[in-house]
Amino acid sequence: MAKEFVKDITGMEDDFAQWYTDVVTKAELIDYSSVRGSMIIRPYGYALWENIKNALDTKLKETGHENVYMPLFIPESLLQREKDHIEGFAPEVAWVTHGGEEELEERLCVRPTSEVLFGEHYKNIIHSYRDLPKLYNQWANVVRWEKTTRPFLRTLEFLWQEGHTCHETDQEAHDETVKMLEVYAGLCEELLAIPVVKGQKTEKEKFAGAKYTYTIESLMHDGKALQSGTSHHLGDGFAKAFGIQFTDRFGALQHVQQTSWGFTTRIIGAMIMVHGDDRGLVVPPKIAPTQLMIVPIAQHKAGVLDFAYYLKNKLASIARVDIDASDKKPGWKFNEYEMKGIPLRLEVGPRDIENGQFVLARRDTGEKIPVSLGELEGEVTELLQDIQDHLLKKARAHRDEKTSVVTTFEEFKRTISEKAGFVKAMWCGDRACEDKIKEETSATSRCMPFEQEKISDACVCCQRVAKHLVYWAKAY
Repeated sequence: MAKEFVKDITGMEDDFAQWYTDVVTKAELIDYSSVRGSMIIRPYGYALWENIKNALDTKLKETGHENVYMPLFIPESLLQREKDHIEGFAPEVAWVTHGGEEELEERLCVRPTSEVLFGEHYKNIIHSYRDLPKLYNQWANVVRWEKTTRPFLRTLEFLWQEGHTCHETDQEAHDETVKMLEVYAGLCEELLAIPVVKGQKTEKEKFAGAKYTYTIESLMHDGKALQSGTSHHLGDGFAKAFGIQFTDRFGALQHVQQTSWGFTTRIIGAMIMVHGDDRGLVVPPKIAPTQLMIVPIAQHKAGVLDFAYYLKNKLASIARVDIDASDKKPGWKFNEYEMKGIPLRLEVGPRDIENGQFVLARRDTGEKIPVSLGELEGEVTELLQDIQDHLLKKARAHRDEKTSVVTTFEEFKRTISEKAGFVKAMWCGDRACEDKIKEETSATSRCMPFEQEKISDACVCCQRVAKHLVYWAKAY
């Protein structure tokens, strides 16, 4: 039974896409719905999102943000008021045309994002510099009618938070944009053990309607990149479109400077693809719904279950602990919790109890560590931190190994074709070169990193004078 359970997962190197599908379904993160491109997030998957959400929500409140909620529907006329924004989202918009059996006089858009709704609201509540800054966030679902979908990574409907803020000055809005990107980067690296590259999107890749977009980019096991969070300086474009004005400190009328930023359930997909292996999920301890699973051995024997529950209560103050007291065989349980990526497993049997010596098994390395009852709490605490640190270190090493530096277009094309991963190359800033690179290699510009290097004087594509170092990659 146990061997058949493991066989349900395709090997990562055999078919990475199928491996991913096997993991999200067999590890009970999602189920498919009857609507194409939509997913049912099962309890284990949703528990992961709740842990991410709670950590981020705490950080947002610590930085002065307040949670609000906006309507699901946006009138077409309202959406049309910011031209660049609607053009950017038009291919992905879902429209409501009927209410009951009656055709609506005006179509309603199912929100792909909520800039326009916040814009309309801010116009009504902001009048003076004393009303600023407005630091709002909402936790919501959004809909984008994607052509190609994959659970967590790209679905018609997904969960996220979207922050929308208003400020007196351009500098304050810039500072907010940077601050929120740092919050996202910290969450990825400290909580999810996902290393990121921080930088600015090119004009082509920036958010529709934004002045500029900052991004964190991560690299998956298969060498493809994933945009893991974005923070946008919107300038005063939305403010002018919606008439969001305030009287400044000198009595003059000004438009607010705005930002928006978002973090979504796709980060669960990133976690899966960065840390997973042929046995399934590997979940970083800080985000794991269950950090330690106790598996009783020969639990039908007197005292075993009682002692297992005693250990659960003993460890509950230092870790999120669960116990599997079902009648499934221990081997089946071992495989199930390896597949679900639970960081630590504690085996408790009659001989362990008699000897006062137990076995802790690490999910990340498979190592089994003998530990006495008196050392158990300290060992669990240390191991959980060590697993967290090891996963980040391992992911960084993988990213660095799969990051190449090139200076010519022929080298670029060969590298993208033969070695998946990030390609660092110089760029002149011309959209034509960016388009040509995508057309001939399928690689897109991921970001212009904040930490710029000069690896060549010439653009990798046209050999004219280069202006920026860019990270390029094929991406999800």
